[in-house]
Amino acid sequence: MPLLKLEVFEVTDKSSHSTVVTDISALEEARLAAYEQGYSAGWDDASAAQADDQSRIGADLARNLQTLGFTYHEARMHVLRAVEPLMQEIVCRLLPDVAREALAPVVLETLMPMAENMADAPVSLVLNPAARPAVEALLEQATGLPLRIVEEPTLGEGQVYLRLGDCETRVDLDRATAEITAAVRGFFGLSEKDASHG
Repeated sequence: MPLLKLEVFEVTDKSSHSTVVTDISALEEARLAAYEQGYSAGWDDASAAQADDQSRIGADLARNLQTLGFTYHEARMHVLRAVEPLMQEIVCRLLPDVAREALAPVVLETLMPMAENMADAPVSLVLNPAARPAVEALLEQATGLPLRIVEEPTLGEGQVYLRLGDCETRVDLDRATAEITAAVRGFFGLSEKDASHG
């Protein structure tokens, strides 16, 4: 019977084993260095995560603001398109009538400061024949001033010139009406251009 051979677990070279002597301060320094390294890595990870969150939140906010901006402009254009026919009707139909009715009071308001400075010299009113009845009736009721009315068919119904000696004042409600009409049309024209150009 052959002899049984067993494996040897013992190390034969005793010199390869050396005892490691560790200084407590070196051990503490190594432990602190490992802690600092871990803390720094955690801080860097947290900073990167926060930066990612901030950029994601910023992108979401920008996208939402852009959507809100488009919604605002769409709503504004919708309201302007709905109001435009009403404004055009007011400007084209109502405003000229209002200006015609307001002509006599405006002439009176313009005439009164001139009347304070005159003696008995008559004031010449140059106006369109169609505007004469309304202006003449109001001025006779309100002032009793010596007036000389001169009809000029080339003037618009909303135009009146007041002359006292060398002084002349122009009341031009036709021009004011035309400027208001142009302003309203221009406003809606610009609004439509804004909508087409985004």
